[in-house]
Amino acid sequence: MVDPALRSALDELPASVRGVAAYHFGWCDEQLRPTGQRSGKAVRPLLTLLSAAALGGPAAAALPAATAVELVHNFSLLHDDVMDGDERRRHRPTAWRVFGTGPALLAGNALLTQAAVVLGDGASAVDQQRMLADTVLQLLDGQAADLDFEHRLSVSPDEYLTMAEKKTGALLGCSCGLGAVGVGADPITVGRLVRFGRLLGLIFQIVDDLLGIWGDPAVTGKPVHSDLRRRKKSLPVVLALGSRFTGADELADLYHGDRPLSDAELARAAYLIDESGAREWSRLRADVLRGQAEAQLTSAAVSGPGAAGLRTLADHLTRRTR
Repeated sequence: MVDPALRSALDELPASVRGVAAYHFGWCDEQLRPTGQRSGKAVRPLLTLLSAAALGGPAAAALPAATAVELVHNFSLLHDDVMDGDERRRHRPTAWRVFGTGPALLAGNALLTQAAVVLGDGASAVDQQRMLADTVLQLLDGQAADLDFEHRLSVSPDEYLTMAEKKTGALLGCSCGLGAVGVGADPITVGRLVRFGRLLGLIFQIVDDLLGIWGDPAVTGKPVHSDLRRRKKSLPVVLALGSRFTGADELADLYHGDRPLSDAELARAAYLIDESGAREWSRLRADVLRGQAEAQLTSAAVSGPGAAGLRTLADHLTRRTR
């Protein structure tokens, strides 16, 4: 359902940015030749469609909102890749590496603008546009905090989780909320679905942090120890640096230097973080958040295949390997 809607939305973009966006989605190669591929995991639009169905509405009615959140998500990815200097996404060069920084940023801006267009002007569209706009501001605030962390020697776990809930959780929460608003759910139910999505966002980010250090490059599409190579202050790193385990000072010396870390040093840093207990704590935290997310679904009284789909997706995000 979502892929054709996304392609239709991109067809309306100016030619100057359409090809860059299509490449980012994986639909064409560097010469803009069709690849026959589908877009990414589509977690956010799936949450929107399932939330609508779980509250008794037709999933198809939530398709414009599902399309809008995926456009916003990919706007953020295009910009994040530039800001983070990431050179690979989905097993191939990122859009900015192929087309340049300016075209990649412009394509991201176009996707953000098109999201508002896709929502249209229906009965619930005004509320949905307001929710989406507020979410984008939270996402940007979270990204700003993440960038700030790169220049700080110390970040607390609470600061990190607040950042992650904005940067990642806000859009997943909005995804669920848009589906609920679209089928006319009451504000309390909408709030519970939003909270469910935000908790999933925290889970998603924690698992992403684990994969950024210990993920299999053949599965994730990113280099081994990719987050450590950039000295990114992900949750396991923050926990390990703030702990009192015997290797904390050695890890700090590795992490706070200026020169590029060798492969051996990256492996040593990953080992020290694991030894600190931060890897296991992060996994356990994801499980705790999964239980809290389940409680929100129970309170929202969701039912049917849509509810089952939300629970299955939550389990998948907690256990994912890419």
